[in-house]
Amino acid sequence: MKPIQFPDAPPALEIQTFHEVARALTSSVDLSGILHNIMQQMTRFFNPQAWSLLILDEPKRQLYYGVISGGQTEKLRNRRIPLGKGIPGWVALHGEPMILTSVPEDQDLSDELPENSGRVESIICLPLRVRNRTYGVLQLVNCHPEAMHNHEIFFLHALCDYAAIAIQNARAFEQIQQLTITDDCTGLYNSRHLYERLEHTLDRSVRTRRPVSLIFFDLDNFKRVNDTHGHLNGSRLLKEVGRMVRDSLGLLDTAYRYGGDEFVVLMPHQTKQRGLDLAHRLLEKLRATSFLTDAGLDLHLYASFGVAASPEDGRDVHAIIRAADTAMYHVKQTTRNGVAAAGEHPVAAGMALK
Repeated sequence: MKPIQFPDAPPALEIQTFHEVARALTSSVDLSGILHNIMQQMTRFFNPQAWSLLILDEPKRQLYYGVISGGQTEKLRNRRIPLGKGIPGWVALHGEPMILTSVPEDQDLSDELPENSGRVESIICLPLRVRNRTYGVLQLVNCHPEAMHNHEIFFLHALCDYAAIAIQNARAFEQIQQLTITDDCTGLYNSRHLYERLEHTLDRSVRTRRPVSLIFFDLDNFKRVNDTHGHLNGSRLLKEVGRMVRDSLGLLDTAYRYGGDEFVVLMPHQTKQRGLDLAHRLLEKLRATSFLTDAGLDLHLYASFGVAASPEDGRDVHAIIRAADTAMYHVKQTTRNGVAAAGEHPVAAGMALK
């Protein structure tokens, strides 16, 4: 077997760099760390005046800055380049490199380059691709592409491949992580993630001395839906309820399917009264919404709600969940279709459902 031949056989230092970057890819899922490592190697060899690595946000069809020379990421965090716009947008859209060995002095590239680019004389812009899918763009300013040897160009493309693989691996890992904390039926977070998130939220509330509220609710007579309309429609109903709850929350609030037809809403930095207000809004929305209309049905739901807050109703995960759950069961065993605060009587409970 013949050894692999590189164009213009690269120096041993470049081969060592390949090995180091490859090892980083297989030993970590820290995308930021891997990309910085790759860009450090690129800087050592090509010494551009400025450089940036942009990552493609596929749903929004925009590029955003992932790594930038000079540590300007914070300054450019909110800057977005639409797919197809400017040099990086064109490269990302078409998946093809663009190399400009000279740039007209009057060409305005301020929206496309880091602020430390200075006078732009040349640009190398390469797509980061894996299996015909673009993940981002690498952009180098003033590194004299006309003077590059073949093995240097090969090396630059190899670093782009490594960066693309790093982004692909990180996204795959994120998707797997998301599956472990998401309920398949409703798309909400699951109870396992609730306990993790609640513990972290309570720890932070102790440090900041800000309250945390928790809403626990259970659909009333949900079994009748399964018995009358079938379990498939029952699952569809839970999904619609989950979507309704998620669409009703504030920016910091999160919703969870606790199990069966039980749901939880976590409200960081919110008082018990704020929790009660949201519980009443959710109850009214349940009453007013027509569910399963796509299946030819017109169902209106009721639920029993319990609201608790930390620190007044408990300072740890189990205490606050137990307090909200106890308040919910107080409603469930008396009036149903209502809301109760932990340690108090039901608030504005509805009429008993037969």
